[in-house]
Amino acid sequence: MNIALVVGLCVILLGLIVGYNIMAQQRQRVESSKRQEMAKYIAVIDATEELIGNAHNLPYSGSLLVCLNQKILDALKTMHEIDKSDRSLPQRIADVQQQVNQIKQTYQNKESTSFRVPDSDREAISMLKLVKRLRAVIKAEHTKGRMQTQAFVAENSRLEQMQMKINIENVLKRVNDAKIKGQMGTAQQLLKKALDVVSAKNDPYCQSAKESLSAMLEDVNTALNKTTAAQQPKEKEGDELDELFAPKKKW
Repeated sequence: MNIALVVGLCVILLGLIVGYNIMAQQRQRVESSKRQEMAKYIAVIDATEELIGNAHNLPYSGSLLVCLNQKILDALKTMHEIDKSDRSLPQRIADVQQQVNQIKQTYQNKESTSFRVPDSDREAISMLKLVKRLRAVIKAEHTKGRMQTQAFVAENSRLEQMQMKINIENVLKRVNDAKIKGQMGTAQQLLKKALDVVSAKNDPYCQSAKESLSAMLEDVNTALNKTTAAQQPKEKEGDELDELFAPKKKW
C-alpha cells in the first residue's frame, strides 16, 4: 500500500513537473513571439522617423508627411495591442495623433522645404535613393488601404517628377563644370542624353527643361564648330611646313 502510494505520488509529481515545463515553454514562446513582433514595429518606426528627418533635404508634401506619421501611429497602436503593460505607448500614440492633425492644417497646400539642386553626384545619388524609398513606402501604404488612390497617384507623380528634376539639374551642373574646364565634347554628350530623357515626357517641367537643354546644346555645338574651324588652318599650315622642311629626294 505504501509502495503504491509513493508510486502514485511520484507519478503526480512527474506530471506536475512536465506540465509546468510545457507551460513555461509555451510562455517563453509567446514572450519570444511578442518580442519579435515588437522589434519589427520598432524597426518600422525607426525607419519611418529617419525618412521624416530628411524633410529638410527634399520637398515633402503634406500628404506625404501625413502618410509617414500615420504609418508610425499605426505601428504604435499595434504595439499597444501586443503589449498593454507598456505605459509609455498611450502617450506616444496621443503625441503622434496630434502631430498628424497639425500637419493636416499646416502643410495642406505647401511643402516642407524648397527644392535644392544637388551639389555633387554623390549628393544627387543620395537624394535619388531617398525618393525611391519614399515611393516604396507610399506604394505599400496604398496597397494596405492606408492611403487613398487619388492621394497616392498625385504623390507618386510628384515624386517621379522630383526624380527627373534631380537628374536633370545634376546634369546641368555637370555640363556647366565641363564647359568651364573646356570639355565641350563631354558637355555635348551629357546634353544629348538629358534631351533623350526629357523628350519622352510631356509634363511642364520636362517641356521647360527640353527648351533649356536644346539652347545649351546649340551653344555647345557652335563652340565645337568654331574650335574645329580654327584648328583646320593650323593643320594645313603644319602640313605645308612639313612638306617644306621634308628631306629632299634624290632622283
